[in-house]
Amino acid sequence: MAERITGHTELIGLMAYPIRHSSSPAMHNEAFAYLGLDYAYLAFEVDNDTLEDAVKGLRALKMVGSNVSMPNKTVVHKYLDELSPAAELCGAVNTIVNDNGKLIGHITDGIGYMKALKDNDIDVIGKKMTIVGAGGAATAIEVQAALDGVAEMSIFNVRDKFWANAEETVKKINERTNCKVTLYDLADLDKLKEEIADSYLFANATGMGMKPLEGQTYIPDKSFFRPDLIVTDVVYAPRETAMLKMAKEVGCKTMNGLGMMLFQGAAAFEMWTGKEMPIEHMKEVLDIKY
Repeated sequence: MAERITGHTELIGLMAYPIRHSSSPAMHNEAFAYLGLDYAYLAFEVDNDTLEDAVKGLRALKMVGSNVSMPNKTVVHKYLDELSPAAELCGAVNTIVNDNGKLIGHITDGIGYMKALKDNDIDVIGKKMTIVGAGGAATAIEVQAALDGVAEMSIFNVRDKFWANAEETVKKINERTNCKVTLYDLADLDKLKEEIADSYLFANATGMGMKPLEGQTYIPDKSFFRPDLIVTDVVYAPRETAMLKMAKEVGCKTMNGLGMMLFQGAAAFEMWTGKEMPIEHMKEVLDIKY
């Protein structure tokens, strides 16, 4: 790394909290080095309270851009100049591009998730999925899945600050796509079990299972899963959450969040550099195996 840093090195950030567990810095810096690009990617612990100042710093320092993760995805748009159509539809941003002083917000999470499914030989198009979550990553996945052709979707979430966002997401998807979407309260575990039983794929799109919730899951027991169900998680640290471990014990095909992280990162990488990320090389580096 020391040999790569010069007076011309361009800086890209990652603003989230917690964030020290993230594999994104290693992924992007390895890709920069592999392609011989003079960029550096650093993680910054930024929460909602310090987000506005962090974005001002990004602009003042003329950074190329930044990734944005929890808890900032649904808040950061307030401090940007423009949103991509997808980011506007999702109400969330995970990638900021500094276009000569104009800060533009994009969302690549949904693209990353759907590409990871395809890369893992999982075809959910024309089928039903059940998903938990209504935050930034969850909304991006739900919108992209609907746009790509998932036929039916059951969304579960607790009645928290994201509930209204979930209602709005359901309304947008039902009005603008051919996907039939219904929202349910996650407290209704009987309904959750019923919807999972009728689905091709079940996805956790929340932070449940990662620090500080490591080892936790809202799935009460193995009876919620069946061997031919596909179970996915956006969490990638740890690589196997309590939920994925339970699913594997039942015989389900599973997928953690590493593939999604890789492909959403690849989309952002291209926005910042104009170059394609070396996907196969990065799979080896990140030890992504299906």
